[in-house]
Amino acid sequence: MSLKITFRRLELPTRPLEEKEYDVVVIGGGPAGVAAAIYAARYMLDAILVTKEKGGQLNKIGYVENYPGILKIMGPELIDRLYEHLAKYKVPVVLDEVIDVKREENKFNVITASDRVFKTETVILALGVVKRKLGVPGEEEFLGRGVSYCAPCDAPLFKDKVVAVVGGGDSAASASLLLAEYARKVYVIHRRSRFRAQPYYIRQMELNPKIEFIFNSNVAEIGGTKTVEWVKIKETGRKIFVNGVFIEIGADPPAEFFRKIGVETDGKGYVKVSKDQSTNIPGIFAAGDCTNAAGAFKQIVVAAAQGAIAADSAYRYIIKEFR
Repeated sequence: MSLKITFRRLELPTRPLEEKEYDVVVIGGGPAGVAAAIYAARYMLDAILVTKEKGGQLNKIGYVENYPGILKIMGPELIDRLYEHLAKYKVPVVLDEVIDVKREENKFNVITASDRVFKTETVILALGVVKRKLGVPGEEEFLGRGVSYCAPCDAPLFKDKVVAVVGGGDSAASASLLLAEYARKVYVIHRRSRFRAQPYYIRQMELNPKIEFIFNSNVAEIGGTKTVEWVKIKETGRKIFVNGVFIEIGADPPAEFFRKIGVETDGKGYVKVSKDQSTNIPGIFAAGDCTNAAGAFKQIVVAAAQGAIAADSAYRYIIKEFR
């Protein structure tokens, strides 16, 4: 005897979004969130994806060369492909910021900044991370006038100019390689004596004659008149004359939001998850860069895999608790 399960996707296809009760609300629109929504749809769960922006950190990534099946692609282009895939399953995508998740008996209310409330049986948190700022004089003043956090967005603006990339991880390496296709000179300023980026990236930077490394150095100030003209090195006082500064010094999870809704986090603010991507709150799952899963190995393919696992776990939880 087989178990017959009827999901609301087939029962209420035309009701306004806020008037429905969902099987799962996915919060976050990066690879983890999109993968979770795709898998939820394939399980015939009534799903909706709510995100402040499509793509998350992928909007700010240069070339992606380690996603299986795609040899080389720009981050924003990969976003387009992810959402094209999601559109096949007709999962609604709401562009809004989630500000709270409140439990109501054994279900949840997902509340957005525009006062929309989505009722759901499960929640998948896939909020990713937020890029860090240097916190030095001139950073805010010259934002959009030479200071950037997005190489794919702004690299073409610096054709034949001189730029600096601050950072030593994968994102800094990717940004420097992309910028080298436009700029005539790229300084990579890193506070340590060696990069943390993948060896493949490091080798590509070493082979590029446009890229120069400045190790054991911190940026103390960004200066200029109307636009960026120089960065000052803290340790030596040296001024490096550049037209733009791209800041790639890592990112942090939205820890304050997680504390607000009650999910348990580690010492750095990442959501603690079990191997099935479940959190300390039954019915809430988490995936991607905002979690402590896979440690510091924050990769697109890993985030997508965790999103798929979270959707599978949400499906099993719904069958157990509600069907």
